[in-house]
Amino acid sequence: MACTTILVGKAASYDGSTIVARNEDSPNGVFEPKRFVSVDPAGRTSYTSVLGHLTVALPEAEGVRYTAMPNADLREGLWEEAGFNARNVAMSATETITSNERVLAADPLVTYRPAKGAPGEQGHEPERPGGIGEEDMVTLVLPYATSARDGVLRMGALLAEHGTYEMNGVAFQDADEIWWLETVGGHHWIARRVPDDAYVTMPNQLGIDSFDLDDAEGEGREHLCSPDLRAWMADNHLDLTLGGGSRFDPRAAFGSHTDSDHVYNTPRAWAMQRALNPHAGPWDRALPSEDFGPESDCLPWCRVPERKVTVEDVKYVLSLHYQGTPYDPYVADGAPTRGLYRPIGINRNSQLAVLQLRPGVEASRSALQWVSLGSNAFNALVPFYANVGSTPAYLADTTTHVTTDSFYWANRLVGALADASYGASLPHVERYQESLTSACAALVRRCDQEGGDLEACNQAIADECRRATDDLLDKVLFEASMRMRNGFSRSDN
Repeated sequence: MACTTILVGKAASYDGSTIVARNEDSPNGVFEPKRFVSVDPAGRTSYTSVLGHLTVALPEAEGVRYTAMPNADLREGLWEEAGFNARNVAMSATETITSNERVLAADPLVTYRPAKGAPGEQGHEPERPGGIGEEDMVTLVLPYATSARDGVLRMGALLAEHGTYEMNGVAFQDADEIWWLETVGGHHWIARRVPDDAYVTMPNQLGIDSFDLDDAEGEGREHLCSPDLRAWMADNHLDLTLGGGSRFDPRAAFGSHTDSDHVYNTPRAWAMQRALNPHAGPWDRALPSEDFGPESDCLPWCRVPERKVTVEDVKYVLSLHYQGTPYDPYVADGAPTRGLYRPIGINRNSQLAVLQLRPGVEASRSALQWVSLGSNAFNALVPFYANVGSTPAYLADTTTHVTTDSFYWANRLVGALADASYGASLPHVERYQESLTSACAALVRRCDQEGGDLEACNQAIADECRRATDDLLDKVLFEASMRMRNGFSRSDN
């Protein structure tokens, strides 16, 4: 699944929050309508995946309620993606990442194999379940995690037992820590704690660029990994570090190094870091493959920002389409580099979940799940309390058919119409983004101060979303209609 992730440590954020944010993007040519729900796992004793045909026993007694962003269409499974559990532990899964042939030969992915022939027949082969994947991970881990670190270890145990059929990056978060886990081949994994004073940018590539095996095998303060990782790497000659030692570069050892990365992946990390560290440059003078260029292989996994990062900054970087550069698909026709790189704010953004744990706020209301639906270039980011038993129907009851009764579909319509009338619609979109986000944040602020009911506040936020989005839809529909090719200036009267 195509995605883009940013992680912000508590000393790098504007108010001491830990922040985990990820775009979930649908495959090209597919809509994947999303819902925002609260889930009670009570009574679940096992789980069976749709794509992998894998059944996993669940620790029923340990499960607690959690929020999630599942698909409206369940033909390929839940795909719950991101949320908080009632213990104020968050998880975002997954960022699809890439690997290389050496890794996949040493530890092949665990793919589903259907049965061959009928039982008793010559040549019969029974069905072989696949490993776990993005479809499954939030469902299997989030209700049971007691901390970010515990989430990593639970995920690692599942990977060791069942394997995975795809390479993925997974974020875990609590009030003090953010951990980033990357799968390595079918059964192995590494995880690194995000430095408190830094942010992490992740396109669809294996990202961790420095790892301490001694720490991972010892105290595990900043690094965790599969217990046999060192021996497995040695047996398969995967460490490419000159001179050896306990520190190595996982990106070099386990990641991909293809030309397509330079078009699809690395420019997104470049755009985010360019926005958050504008003076680190020269971002716009470097040649594409140089250290500060959009095709650089040297962009760091984490970086200390020039100033503290806000939720608005997170939304901005996860909406980027290279504005202010010659790569913007909305620059004038004829620019030779127009649309050269894959945008972050792309037409097929399905949902953005910004998971924020706020310090100095009562624990029962400190978790905010900020939600955007549809293409990020044209939508707004709105906060909802996560510690709730239900979510508003405007977000929870998304259907598989188009309707303005759904926040998801209303935003899809806005994006398509605003794109078709970009210049005229952009001022309407910008006013909508600023006014809706600020109005909803003000509702949260008031609820915090007055100690109001969380579900009632969420409903008030949803009502404001519907009012503002309907108004925006009216405006962009008019602008797009006035630019239809069959328009004619002479009126009938």
